[in-house]
Amino acid sequence: MSKRILSTLRLSLRARLLAGTLLGMCLALIIAGFVLTNSFSRFATKQFQSSMQIHLDRLTANFEVDQQGRPVLTSPMSDPRFTQPLSGLYWQINHGNQIGLIRSRSLWEDVIQVPKDAYTGSMESGSLHIHTTKGPDNTRLMVLERNIRLEEHPDQVWQLIIASGTKELEHSIDEWTHRLVFFLSILFLTLSLAALAQVIIGLAPLRTLQKALGKLHAGPLRRLEGNFPQEVQPLIDDFNQVLDHSVQVVERARAQTGDLAHSLKTPLAVLNNAASQSHNSGDDLPRLVKEQVSMMQRHIDWRLQRARTAATSGMPASETLVRPHLEQLIRVMQRVHADRELTFRLQCQSDDLTFRGESQDLQEILGNLLDNASKWAKSTIDVSTSRQGSELVITIDDDGPGLVQEQYDRVLQRGIRIDEKTPGTGLGLAIVQELVDLYNGQLSLAASPLGGLRVILTL
Repeated sequence: MSKRILSTLRLSLRARLLAGTLLGMCLALIIAGFVLTNSFSRFATKQFQSSMQIHLDRLTANFEVDQQGRPVLTSPMSDPRFTQPLSGLYWQINHGNQIGLIRSRSLWEDVIQVPKDAYTGSMESGSLHIHTTKGPDNTRLMVLERNIRLEEHPDQVWQLIIASGTKELEHSIDEWTHRLVFFLSILFLTLSLAALAQVIIGLAPLRTLQKALGKLHAGPLRRLEGNFPQEVQPLIDDFNQVLDHSVQVVERARAQTGDLAHSLKTPLAVLNNAASQSHNSGDDLPRLVKEQVSMMQRHIDWRLQRARTAATSGMPASETLVRPHLEQLIRVMQRVHADRELTFRLQCQSDDLTFRGESQDLQEILGNLLDNASKWAKSTIDVSTSRQGSELVITIDDDGPGLVQEQYDRVLQRGIRIDEKTPGTGLGLAIVQELVDLYNGQLSLAASPLGGLRVILTL
């Protein structure tokens, strides 16, 4: 699982951007949560101590020692909690080892035990000391104490104590923490959605580029078109320059192959005409020359076709309608094999089925297949077209003698002819196979329901 996540992060730009953003936000919010919680805790504690100090100041102002040397308060403490038993707010006065000489009613029968170093007299008169201890019912108390010396009795140190339970303080801090976590979680969710939207919007030009490349590959476009950000546009311009250069190279290659074809066809035509004119003389040489010239012509046509197709196979493909080409080739085959009165039955799944490639290549492929079927068929040839996913499937059936399964692979090899009596060079299916391979297609043979051979072409 972890390997899959790491692989996704390495390969996906969106995942890397989101992961980095979410991780940064998470760390920032956690740090902010700790800082805010600590700040509020310190602020609330300081406020709590300030209120206790007010009570301690009042206790100090009301404290005095009577003529018998006993500590007394000139007036009672004003906060009613000092008179409520176990209210959580207490005062107490100690002297030396005498703990709780006088104390608030709220302490009832308890006394506040503080560490000895808090009232040993080592502290300067009037200084404050804050610490925590256990109080009534084992509750946690915050203790604020002050050592004082009266002018009448400078040798005596009195310890005045104000203690308050920290339950309300801790509850306030806990409530603040819970609310802070809740709001930070909402903030994290909101920022996460904003980050997701930012990544989606920011990477939208790449999706547009992906669609443009798909159209370029499918054939409707020859160049990348669209409105792209200025950061991406230089890449688009460079890519279009490469495409334009490739088109120019292909056009030059086509022109050169055309020139080669014309330069070779003319001398061959002259030889062919000369051999035809001398055919009636009974000499075998003209016949032999004519046969060899025809064979050379077919080989040249095949080589030129193969070179042209190889040059264009990597280029953005145009879309060629299939049905018009099939209808045209069927009319040609009916004229070529008119003496045999063959019946062609064409069935197309849709009239707008297209071949992603050059029309000349489609004619070469279908022309060879239909010509081969016409040579062997007795009376009927069925042709059907369909689209299976993104692939074009063309099936050609004939009612001829067919082939045995062991011959399927052999018949696709160059120069192999199963029946030497039938005219031909054995190059037809081999040419088709090589053209199909150039388009990453597939050519397969099977037994036809009509009794002959079925050819399945997938492009």
